[in-house]
Amino acid sequence: MNAATPTDAPVRVSFRDVSVEFPTAQGRMRVLDGVSLDIRQGEFVSIIGPSGCGKTTLMNILGGFVQPTGGQVLLDGRPVRGPGPDRGVIFQEYGVFPWLTVRQNIAFGLKLAGNKVPRAEHDAVIERYMGLMGLKDFADHFPKHLSGGMRQRLAIARAYAVRPQFLLMDEPFGALDAQTRSAMQDLLLDVLQTEGKTVMLITHSVEEAIYLSSRIVVVTARPARIRTVIDVPFGYPRAEDVHEDPRFGEMRAQIRALVMEEYAAQARQAVRLSD
Repeated sequence: MNAATPTDAPVRVSFRDVSVEFPTAQGRMRVLDGVSLDIRQGEFVSIIGPSGCGKTTLMNILGGFVQPTGGQVLLDGRPVRGPGPDRGVIFQEYGVFPWLTVRQNIAFGLKLAGNKVPRAEHDAVIERYMGLMGLKDFADHFPKHLSGGMRQRLAIARAYAVRPQFLLMDEPFGALDAQTRSAMQDLLLDVLQTEGKTVMLITHSVEEAIYLSSRIVVVTARPARIRTVIDVPFGYPRAEDVHEDPRFGEMRAQIRALVMEEYAAQARQAVRLSD
C-alpha cells in the first residue's frame, strides 16, 4: 500500500447503476438501487450503513455470488459473471474447515485448479502465510484448538495464500473482543503493507472504517444507495496514534451522525410496513 492511493491509479472495479431485487412472500424486495462506484488499484474501501441495508449484497456481487437485477459490475472492464481466484473472500464466521489442520486449511486453496502452484512453491507459500499470521507454532492444530482471533488469522492466511488481487471482507472482526479486534486490524494493515491488495470491507464500526480505509462509502437504509463517499486523510503505513488526531474524532462524529440518520429512516420504514 502506498502512502496514499493515487487518484490516477487505474480503476479495477466499477459498479454501474447496480440494482438488486429478491422475491419474497410479500412481493419483490429491492435491496440495492442504482449504486455506482469505482474502486482503484490499491484502495481500501469500507462500506458502512444500517444493518440489513444491502451492504453484503454489494460485496457478494463483486465476489460473483449474486448477479445484479439491473446495471453491471465490471472487473478490469469485464462483467463479473461468477467467483474467481482473483478475489479472496473473508467472512465473519471464520470460514475455515474444522476437519483440517492449520497447514491443511491454508493448503486447500492451492489444490484447486484455478490456484495451483508448482509443487516446489507449495510448501514455501504455506510457510510464508503461517509466518505472516503468527501460526507456525499451531501448524498441526485443528481450528477447535484455536482462539477466535487465531481462527480469523487462519481465514486471512488461507485467502492470501491463493494470491488474490482483491480482498473482500464481510465483518471479519465483528465476533472478536475489542482487544483482539484491534490487534487483528493492526495485523491486517501490516500484511497489506507487505502484500499490497485492493480491499472492500463491510463493517458496522465507524472507528474500524476510519482506521483501515482510504475511502468510506456511507450507504442508505434499504434499498441501499450511496449517500456519500468520504476520503480518509491519513496515509499509510498507519499506526494507533491516528486515533488521537483531531480529524479522526471529527470524521467519527460526522459518519456516526450519517449512519444514525439512516437507522432512523430504517425504523420509519418498518413502521410503515407494519401499518
